[in-house]
Amino acid sequence: MATVDSILSELGSASAGASSASSAVSSALGKDDFLELLVVQLQNQDPLNPLDDKEFIAQLAQFSSLEQMSNVASGIEALTETVSRQDSLSAVSYIGKNVVADGSSVTKLDSGITPLYFTLEDTAATVTINVYDQNNNIVQTQTLNSMQAGEYTFSWDGLNYNGQEADNGQYKVYFAAVDATDKAVLVDTKVVGTITGVSKTTDGISFRLSDGRTVEFDDISMVTQGVSAE
Repeated sequence: MATVDSILSELGSASAGASSASSAVSSALGKDDFLELLVVQLQNQDPLNPLDDKEFIAQLAQFSSLEQMSNVASGIEALTETVSRQDSLSAVSYIGKNVVADGSSVTKLDSGITPLYFTLEDTAATVTINVYDQNNNIVQTQTLNSMQAGEYTFSWDGLNYNGQEADNGQYKVYFAAVDATDKAVLVDTKVVGTITGVSKTTDGISFRLSDGRTVEFDDISMVTQGVSAE
């Protein structure tokens, strides 16, 4: 006599050679499918060899477990949606606040250029600073010598290699520092700005700064009120 387990086994074997789409559908058996299979089994059982009580109880227990797992999955999904909405509402409260966050970009506007803050973890014999445009073309290179460990501010003059004024927009700044033995020195970069907008992306919550730069929620290390440090 066929049982629910054997029916499921046969279904699994039959779907093994099907397309991936068909496999995805057939593998998504829910509690309603399970109950329907159990009813079909009872309707088609051999009258001379009826389903054993213990086996029937075991299959009912399987159904109960499946229903509980389905309910738990639905509860987790609802909880996740609730937490996501709460995070979005909480993020809105950041608008108008000043933040310090991990980042390596600057913005050039007619009114000026936003600074970039960097920290040397150790004494550096040479610090090379490369400025790139949005197309990853190098715009300018600066070299600083004999710098002690500590915090510094990089202020780009807005000029390219030819001494001409670069276009307004956002630029990436990369640092490469070495000590007297040519061993790499870690450089940590930070951006500072005022949050003017919030957006939700596939990666989480993203904040827009007043100069157009964006920072991720997880990159923010400090939130303050008052006048921006830009």
